[in-house]
Amino acid sequence: MADTSARMLRLLSLLQSGRAWPGADLATALDTSPRSLRRDIDRLRELGYAVESLRGPGGHYRLVAGRAVPPLLFEDDEVVAAALGLRIVAAGLGGVEGVEESAERALAKLGQVLPARLARRAAALTEAVEPEQRVWPGVRPEVLTGLGEAVADGHWVRMVHRDRDGRELRRKVDPYRLVLSGRRWYLFAWDRERDDWRTFRLDRITAVTPTRAPFSRREPPEEHLAEHLERGFRGTEARHTVSVLFAASAEEVAARIARIDGGLEAVGPGRARYTARVDSHAWLAVVLALTGLPFTVEGPEEFAHSTAELADRLHRSVDGSGH
Repeated sequence: MADTSARMLRLLSLLQSGRAWPGADLATALDTSPRSLRRDIDRLRELGYAVESLRGPGGHYRLVAGRAVPPLLFEDDEVVAAALGLRIVAAGLGGVEGVEESAERALAKLGQVLPARLARRAAALTEAVEPEQRVWPGVRPEVLTGLGEAVADGHWVRMVHRDRDGRELRRKVDPYRLVLSGRRWYLFAWDRERDDWRTFRLDRITAVTPTRAPFSRREPPEEHLAEHLERGFRGTEARHTVSVLFAASAEEVAARIARIDGGLEAVGPGRARYTARVDSHAWLAVVLALTGLPFTVEGPEEFAHSTAELADRLHRSVDGSGH
């Protein structure tokens, strides 16, 4: 009986991988006969698990969605992955609003259903890890899931996008990919009205309306869109480290700043320090100025000089002394 129970648990573990198992391969993996395998499959079905079977050439067994929830059968490395992922989301670093408590509950449930040895490992990992505090604005879950479904289904959507000045603009886009880069979520899409590729910050999207209408797919500028976006944001290889102090809260800076790389930390009430590695001092000065927030350059001296020089040129271009 013990051997049968162990084999049943092993069978569930294999079926939970999501793959379709040929009967012979599954029997070999369990070190049992095809006849015993069929009996074990029947027992799982009696317990309420939906196991799909297909006979003949290409035949297989596969666990499909059903009312019963199979027990969680984790390998050691899978426990590490699940616990670490949930810990990061619980700390607010998944970039999605309002899911921190859900992740905490999932962590607690994970500890309850795991065997004692694995539960101790998961608990030790989550207690030992201390992620940084999130200051970047999060994404609404309904925006993330709505766009995710549209990307998967190949349907164009209507959405409301808030620009840097807070104005809400209505867009019609063909969504191609969701990209998590630099702790922020982005949508890479074809803008139907501008007839060009665009990148949208998901935390600035306030509403998504599905159309259920397919769009004609275009060839993206390159296969790996995350790398494409990263190069576009960073430019060439960064050569300088810059530090500035904003007279604003970290949350306010995070909502307005356009760059995705760099570090942002609160250093007191209404004050935040931003550090970044850049290739162009002048370009970063423009990015910082576009936030509309007061800031002080902390270093290096070359960046302070470049910023002052740019400010002087802009001033002269306005008062007519730039010729």
